Amino acid sequence: MYRTGTANLPLHGGKAPTWLTGRMQGLAREIANIMIEEYGTAKFLARLSDPYWFQALGCVLAYDWHSSGVTTVVTGVLKTALSPELHDMAICGGKGKTSRKTPSDIQFITEKWGFPQETIDNLLHTSRIIAKVDNNAIQAGYPLYHHAFLITKEGRWAVIQQGLNSQDCTARRYHWLSENTKTFVEEPHSGIACDVKRVRALNMVAKESNAARKASVDLVKESPKKLMRLIQSTNKPKNQASLQMWLPPVADPWLQTQTTLNMPQNINWDTLNRLYEFQPQNYEELLSIKGVGPATVRGLALVAELVYGEKPSWEDPVKFSFAYGGKDGVPFPVERRAMDESIEILKKAVEEAKIGEKYKLRSLQNLRRFTPQNTNS
Repeated sequence: MYRTGTANLPLHGGKAPTWLTGRMQGLAREIANIMIEEYGTAKFLARLSDPYWFQALGCVLAYDWHSSGVTTVVTGVLKTALSPELHDMAICGGKGKTSRKTPSDIQFITEKWGFPQETIDNLLHTSRIIAKVDNNAIQAGYPLYHHAFLITKEGRWAVIQQGLNSQDCTARRYHWLSENTKTFVEEPHSGIACDVKRVRALNMVAKESNAARKASVDLVKESPKKLMRLIQSTNKPKNQASLQMWLPPVADPWLQTQTTLNMPQNINWDTLNRLYEFQPQNYEELLSIKGVGPATVRGLALVAELVYGEKPSWEDPVKFSFAYGGKDGVPFPVERRAMDESIEILKKAVEEAKIGEKYKLRSLQNLRRFTPQNTNS
C-alpha cells in the first residue's frame, strides 16, 4: 500500500561542514552496526529504501529533516561509514559527477566479492535502467543529479536517487528495492518523495500506461520514415485541436514555462534508426537503448495517443511525503504507525550506540522533533 501526501524538499546549495559530517559518519556507523547485527543486511537495506525511515535517519544524524540535502548528505555519509568487509554492504555512485562512477563502483565491489560476470552485468543494467526510468519515463520536471546504488554481499540492492527542478527550487527523491521490484517499467517504486504534486506529469511506468508502452514499442518497430511522418504530422495546424487536450486544466507554474506536453522538437532520428534495427521486444528494452531520452519517450507517447488512441497516465506518481513545515518546524506524518515504527527502531539504535551521552541526547532530541505528537508545538 502506497504512502501518499506532500513533502517539503527545498534545494539547499553548498556542502555540509566537516565538523558535522565527521560526527554523522560516526553515528551512522554505529546505527549500521546495531541494525545489521540485530536485523541483518537485507532488513537494513529495506529500511533505507523506506522514505519514512530514511527521512528519520537524516534527522537523527542532525541534518535538516526537509532539505534536499538529506538525500545527498545521508547517502554520502553512509558510503563512508559502511565497510564492505565489516557490513557486507556498499554504496556505489552519489551526487553529480560521482554518479557517473556508479558502474565502475559496482564492478569493483562485486568483483571483490566474487560475483559471476552475469550477475555483475545484471546489476549494471539495473542501475542504468532505474536511472532511465526516473529521468525519462517519468517527466515531472526533475532531471536526476544524484544516483546511489546500494548493494549487499548477497546480491540484494536498493536505489536512492534524486532530481531537481531549478525553476521552483524543489527536489524529488525516488526509492527502489530489489524485493519490491517485479518489473522496472510498471509501478516499480518503494516510494517517491516531493513537496509538489504536478497537475500533469507524464508517467509511462503507471499501470494505466500499459497500452501506451506497448504502442510505443510497436511504433519503433515500424520503418523510421513512417514514424518520422507520424511524428511530424502531429505538429501540423490541423492537429492542434487534438493537442489541446494535453494541456493542464488549471494553472501550474512549472507547466506554464515548459513545453513538456507538446511534441518535442529535438527528436533524435538516429536513435529511432537504432531502435528499428534493434527491434525491442518490450518497453524496458526500448528505454535501455542508448540515445532514448525524455524527448523520444514523450514523442512516442504522443503518437501512441493521437494516432492509436492509447493514452498514457498523466497522474503524478508522488507516493510518499510529510506535510509542510518550516525549516525548524515539525513534520506531520501522513501515516503515523509507519512513522512511529521508524522512530522506535532508530531510538533504540541510538540508545545502544557506543557514542558519548552528549551525542545520544542531541540525536534523540532531533528525532523527537520528528514525532507526530509534537506537531502542534
